[in-house]
Order: sequence, then structure tokens, then C-alpha cells
Amino acid sequence: MSVLYPRMPSMDSNPSSQIELSIECNNLRNADWLSKSDPMVIVYIKNHTSKEYFQVGKTETVQNSLNPKFHDKILLDYYFEMQQFLKFEVYDIDSKSQKLSDHDFLGSLECTLGEIVSTINAYTKKLNHSNTDSQITIFAEEISACKDEVTMQFQGQNIAKMGWFCPCSPMLIISRSREDQNYICVHKTEHVRRNTNPLWKPFSITVQKLCNADFLRTLKFDCYNWNSDESRKNFIGSFMTNLEELSHSVQDNKNFEIINSQRKKSSAVNAGTVSLILYSMRKIHTFLEFIKAGTQIHCTFAIDFTSSNGDPQNVNSLHHIQTDKNLLNQYELAITSVGDIIQDYDSDKLFPVLGFGARFPLTGMVSHEFFVNMKTDNPYCEGIPGVLDAYRNCLRQIQLYGPTNFAPVIKHVTKFASSYRDGSNYFILLIITDGIISDMPMTKEALVNASNLPISVIIVGVGDADFTAMEELDGDIIPLSSSNQTASRDIVQFVPLRDFQASSLNLSDRISSIASQKYRLAKEILAEIPLQFISYMNSIHATPELVANIKR
Repeated sequence: MSVLYPRMPSMDSNPSSQIELSIECNNLRNADWLSKSDPMVIVYIKNHTSKEYFQVGKTETVQNSLNPKFHDKILLDYYFEMQQFLKFEVYDIDSKSQKLSDHDFLGSLECTLGEIVSTINAYTKKLNHSNTDSQITIFAEEISACKDEVTMQFQGQNIAKMGWFCPCSPMLIISRSREDQNYICVHKTEHVRRNTNPLWKPFSITVQKLCNADFLRTLKFDCYNWNSDESRKNFIGSFMTNLEELSHSVQDNKNFEIINSQRKKSSAVNAGTVSLILYSMRKIHTFLEFIKAGTQIHCTFAIDFTSSNGDPQNVNSLHHIQTDKNLLNQYELAITSVGDIIQDYDSDKLFPVLGFGARFPLTGMVSHEFFVNMKTDNPYCEGIPGVLDAYRNCLRQIQLYGPTNFAPVIKHVTKFASSYRDGSNYFILLIITDGIISDMPMTKEALVNASNLPISVIIVGVGDADFTAMEELDGDIIPLSSSNQTASRDIVQFVPLRDFQASSLNLSDRISSIASQKYRLAKEILAEIPLQFISYMNSIHATPELVANIKR
């Protein structure tokens, strides 16, 4: 997994290149009692305008290791003319909490990207705020623009046991060579329990990540006997090859001998063989390629009409409509920030707008899924001005009530998304809310069930409520799960609007800052959409050519 951060405001020049960062740590503090720490690294970049740090990526969590070598990479645009400040924070991840404050902090490092890329081999520094001699090592490599992805599956034969009473649970660690002839881990297979003839699961990896698009670059395959304690896994043996050789090995029925030169001083020992039984390569397509091929983007707005927003007639209400149309309340700001961009990808400019948590005075009915334009058969509003008009008119006709239930509006959109699984359509649900979710179990279940559909869910939190539950739905640290079922992909993005509000109360300053707020908010809200979009297309093996044929 690699993460490319959204371009920060004022970065108007073209990047000099794209850089891939690989990360290792050594001698981390052990924060656990009965096992070793489970480290993860969070990477941030400083916005040179606001001087604030924004998360740009994270590694996987390595179980039970004080000397982890992370195989997830961080991709960054590199600007020669800019000083790009980075921060690396290491945490021991021991629970399902999405709050970093609930995990043990193991240390941090602040530096610039220029410092890292200018180091000849590896950039190694002591972690700050650590009570040990913990170190972090960062390797930087300029990456190829190759977008191909290779899928492979390996099988082992007669893998050597480590002893009479030591059952063999083999796993493979694949590393690519660097220019200094050292190696960087790029993939780890699962372990196959108690099996000397393991069949590892198929996996897909980009050619860029595997070998930086150099088909002759040396790849090292290390075979280990798995142990839950990362530091105690036993080395079985290794072999060297490259992608060019691998690409022909299936047809040639080639077996790769696992050699362990450490087991006998006099000669190398054959510790079994590994063969590649599945090999395929395909081109990775971009978000824009699918859009140009005809994939339609549909955006549905869902608005929170619960009483915790405050009486709309009160100037302190989150739903208060200003007489000066240049001053937007937080709901209007979120609608226009997203809508002004999304409408460029929606051919008919018709947007469904749903409401939840409102009571209808004439009937006394409370609804968590109603059409904000107050029609019974058609939820669509024409353009973003139509969305705003429907929202403002609705406030005059309903009573703010409750509770705050998300599941009905999520299920409403997933019902439509489930009818378009072929890549021809993609759905975005924007939920704007001020409160704590009342139906969390049902919401989590609805999101997990929707994770295999062409849908992204954006939640914008308005006001000053406790949004801890929203962070759990976002799933950036721990994948979202429900009833022992884990989401097949990340489809949720949560953004608290208060992070983008101007602090000045001066009227002229507030008006002039609206455009800046909308720009920054839209970039943060929509940053993950292309990645989530592509992850769905990859999951169904869609291509722009297939989409174009469907649209004909």
C-alpha cells in the first residue's frame, strides 16, 4: 500500500519528481507487558502556508517487533525549490481505537524531505521523546511512472523443518535491491501453518513498488518459519531472481532452490524449492481515464435536522440562515465546498438531497430518510443553487428533532449503488452532521456491507461536538468492522469543519475568508475519493475500455 498526499495550497509549481519513502526502526521501546510492541509509523507534512502538519500516510502495523521493517511505502511529490518539512511519529498499536492518544507513543522525528533525499544511502536518526536509543531509518528513491500491476502466487515444495519438534509454518519476505546493494522489503506473504508444501495466497503488487519498473533488478526471496514474535522467526533459506525471470518461470516450469548457507559451514544447504504457479500483469488505470471513458459520478447530500443543531431562528444555531448571502452557515459551506467540485463530474447536475432527524408538524411523524425538496416521488435538486434553496425552504417546514441515525440514508444510496457494479457509475454520499451517532451498530454494519460497492461516504462534522465515533468510522488506523466482518476497502472519510473555520469575527474578514475555507475544505474532503474510486475499479477488474463499451 502506498499513499500520495493531496497537493497543499499554494503548491502551484510542478513537482521535480515523485519520491518513495521506505521506513525501518531499531531498538524501539517495549510498551507491552506480555509481548513486544506492535509499531506503526504515521507520516505528516507541514503546510508551508498554515504551518500545520497534515497526515500524508502511514505504514502497516508490525506485530511483536522492536526492530520493524515496514513494507508499506509513502509516496511524496518532491519540489526542489521548496523546503518540505516532514514529521514521523511511531506508535504501539494495541487496540481498535482510532484515536492516536489511546496508543503508546514511541517517539518522533522531524526533518525535511531535502535532508532525506540528499543522504547517499540511508537517513538514520535517533527518535525524539523516546527513553531508549530508538532509531528510525528512512530510504528515499525516485520512482518510475510505470503503472503496471503484477499478480503472483507461489508454492513451496519440501520446505525444510527447523528441527524434529519444530513444526514448519513458512512465509516469504520479498525484498528489492537498492543502488547501494542493500535490500528493501516490498511484500510479506501470510504464513501457512504446519505445512512443508505451502500454497501461499495470490497477491497483487505494482511493478513500481516491486522493482521500480526495472525488470532486471534483483529480488530476494527470504523464507522464514513464522513466529508470533517477529524477532524470533527462524530463517529457512533464500533465493535470488528478477521480474524478467519470474515472468517466464511459469511457462518454463522453473523451480527456485531455497539455499541456506548458514546451516553448515562447509557448504550451502538446499532447504526446499519455490515455484511461481500464477503470473499475470495488467495496466493500472487512473481516475481521469475512467472519467474520460464515461464513468458517471453521482453525489447525494444527507443533512442532519436534529434538535442539537439549535433553533434556526437563533443566530447561534448551526442551521441559522444569514440575511447576507455571502455569509454561509456550516451546512451551506460544506454543501458548496463539495458540490462546486462534484458538479463538474455530474452530467445532468441533478443532486438527490436527503434529510434525517426531522419531525413533520402536520403529521407528527419523525423521519430519518426524507426528501429535502419536500416532494414524495423525486429527491433531485437542480445544481448546487437548487440544493441550497431546498435546504433553506425545508427548514421552514420541519421541526428539528432526533435522534441522529445514519444507517437509513446510507442504505438508501447503497440500494442504487448495488445496481451499478460494472464501473459505469460511482456514488458519493455526503453526510453533514453535528452530533453523536445514535445508531452506531447499524451504521457500521451498513458501511461494511457497502464496502464492496461503488460508493464513498464523506462525513463532515459541524459544530463542536465530540466526534470520536466518526474517527472510528473513518478507519484510518484500524479497519472498520461489524459482527466479525471487516470492510473490504476503506470507503469513509471524516472531516471536522471546525479545523477550517476562520477565527476572526470581523464581518469583512469572514466574507473574504469564505473562498479560502471552501478551497481548503474541498481538498481535504475529496482527497481520498480518487483512491477509493480506483480501489473499487481494481476490485472488479474494470478498465476504461470496458466502461467505454458499456456506455456505448
